[in-house]
Amino acid sequence: MTTTTASPVRPAETGRHVPSVLTYYYDELTRVLADASSRWTGGGFSPGWSLPPLSPELEVFFGAAGVSSHTLEPYGETRLSLLNLMHNPGTRTTKTFASLMIVARAVAHIQRTGEAVMIITPSSANKATALRDAVHRAHESGLATPEQLNIVCVVPTASRHKLWRSPLADDPWLRRRNPLTVLDTAEPGRVKELARAVADQEAEPLLTRHGIRLWHSLDLANYAVADAARALFERDHLPAAPRVHAHSVSSAFGLLGHFHGQQWHTGREWPETGARYFLVQHLGTPDMVASLYHGRFDYRPSWTGRDGVFTQHADPHFPRVAYAPDEELDSTFYTRTPVTSTRMNEIIRTQGGGGIVVSLAECLERYPHIRRLLEPAGVVLPADPRQVREWSLVMAITGVLNAADRGLLGLPEVLIHGSGSYHTGDYQPPEADRLHPIRSHEDLRDAVHAAAAG
Repeated sequence: MTTTTASPVRPAETGRHVPSVLTYYYDELTRVLADASSRWTGGGFSPGWSLPPLSPELEVFFGAAGVSSHTLEPYGETRLSLLNLMHNPGTRTTKTFASLMIVARAVAHIQRTGEAVMIITPSSANKATALRDAVHRAHESGLATPEQLNIVCVVPTASRHKLWRSPLADDPWLRRRNPLTVLDTAEPGRVKELARAVADQEAEPLLTRHGIRLWHSLDLANYAVADAARALFERDHLPAAPRVHAHSVSSAFGLLGHFHGQQWHTGREWPETGARYFLVQHLGTPDMVASLYHGRFDYRPSWTGRDGVFTQHADPHFPRVAYAPDEELDSTFYTRTPVTSTRMNEIIRTQGGGGIVVSLAECLERYPHIRRLLEPAGVVLPADPRQVREWSLVMAITGVLNAADRGLLGLPEVLIHGSGSYHTGDYQPPEADRLHPIRSHEDLRDAVHAAAAG
């Protein structure tokens, strides 16, 4: 398995811990997958909606999908809990869960048909790291060989520093089979357009020439079925109570997956005890919060700038203070005008919730408090915030504390989804010569065919 120098993450004595929710809920998630096959239809190749039979090898493969819950110190009248989704030392993000399920479905197809599968995905870094980790785990656990299963990732240049080194890049042959392509672009969202276009245009040639199925895996359904496990864990391991679910979001796949899980286990389109979802974003991509409160993605408050600091007090859902009105706090959150916003707005307006945008200045002001808050839960933040590379968890907690101060939460019970947190001591980025630079559609197409040829 992948070994990584990582900060210790230990379940607190006051929390509940399931070492692998994908094994723990294998039977139920199998039924969730079967249900998803009738709910979602999309173009292009899909490996189907079944998992391999539960075996010792699959249990080892699923072993990275741990979940724990922890009671945190309250903030005034607001009771805080953490849902820790960051137990995999090879990723430190919640993308592990969907990635393991995606790769497991590819394995099931390989075992059922004998056909090889190549996954192609765009990513701002974390999806790429998690899917590559899952592919390597499938090789190491004996579920599929490197000849049967490989992956091509497309990442924007702005996210290079967030990529994790992987055994898939260390061996020259595996590196050719599993290229980590980096697109030279000023617009990170271009990676999605490029990956989609290549998947659509090259699937048939790849099958004809190399006998390999090309699977574009970036689809809400592929993530919702895995994130449904969060709702199953909540049902079985947390007190039944109305609560706010706070999450740092780009497209809110995680919260939509939780909502799907609630629909599944209650059998209701609108669960009676449905979660209230609270979106946390940053100033670089505040589109979902802007859409929720102002009905348009391009809304921004009016700022007053003085001595290099910007302030505003008209909109409580945006930062009071920022170093720049459009600062890029974390390149992971790069999606603009997400198509999921309409659905998320509907859910929040029906069940309750809200959203807030945070700034780097606000995160830094809260950082010492957040660091002390997380320590009893076994989540370690570095003393120097400049070492942080994944800001998701810090953003979420900053947003919750700001929202509590501004009276925006609506309920005193808040569950913070710990979807990602890592720093420079947790990983090593791949060396420059292990990356595959691309500039165009043709470059990515060539990388895909070279990967198929080995």
